[in-house]
Amino acid sequence: MNKLTDILGTKYPIIQGGMANIATGEFAAACSQAGALGVIGAGGMRTAEELRDHIRRCRALTDKPFGVNIMLMNPSADAFAQVVIEERVPVVTTGAGNPGKYVAAWKDAGIKVIPVVAAVAFAQRFARGGVDAVIAEGTESGGHVGEMTTMALVPQVIDAVDVPVIAAGGIADGRQFAAALALGACGVQVGTCLLTSAECPIHERYKQALLKARDSDTIVTGRSVGAPVRVLRNKMAREYVRREQAGATQMELEELTLGGLRRAVFDGDMETGSVMSGQVAGMLREVRPVDTILREMAEDGEAVLARCHEEWRTKHAL
Repeated sequence: MNKLTDILGTKYPIIQGGMANIATGEFAAACSQAGALGVIGAGGMRTAEELRDHIRRCRALTDKPFGVNIMLMNPSADAFAQVVIEERVPVVTTGAGNPGKYVAAWKDAGIKVIPVVAAVAFAQRFARGGVDAVIAEGTESGGHVGEMTTMALVPQVIDAVDVPVIAAGGIADGRQFAAALALGACGVQVGTCLLTSAECPIHERYKQALLKARDSDTIVTGRSVGAPVRVLRNKMAREYVRREQAGATQMELEELTLGGLRRAVFDGDMETGSVMSGQVAGMLREVRPVDTILREMAEDGEAVLARCHEEWRTKHAL
């Protein structure tokens, strides 16, 4: 049973990225109602009760499957791991670490476990640990990124593991959705294209910055200290790069970005905030309902695949 809709119980083989400080219970519910797997992002949360509250708010708004994303570097990761069991969350996605010590308990509770990976070695390790699928995320994505592109990473992960592989990074419309499926992925995870949805709770200035962004308006900071993050270029990002090139320590650089994502999301600080975004920001043109974004991605992707198949048959007909 490798089809993602079968694994998740969703209408579309699409997972909403668990974006910290953005993916609230309400936003996850909206994405689940629209046919994807909505995911609550615990990355910016401090306590187990805060996560529990978001889970219950999500469940009050939808009877569709949803998930929780846990950043394993979060000091509250152990508590979060227990909350998802107690609250009977159907799916957990993970990032920034190895979920191995939680997998058995989550599986015993009937939870589907799907870690995000940026390299083949991690995918192999997690697959051996009993996860249900992996999300292979390319460097085109927003926020914390790896080195490999989605086009290069996804087929190599697929060839290396025997669990379903979901593609992420640089996916915003039906063409890219179809490309991911053509690579052999069973579905996709998307984030940046949902930031300009009507339901997304980020500040209006954040949405407008994304709509004004061009193809080359993102930059990766932190590569020199092993903490690469893709953001929109702004005053903070330029100063970060200047200090990085001057040899600043990781602690000195972290002081510059401390609280930056929250300032961008909640205060609309587009100058000193961390305006996380993937490279597809240049494709965003208007604020639309999340239902429209997801439906068009799925329908257009299916049409692209059908057209390519027909053109291939016509071209190579005997």
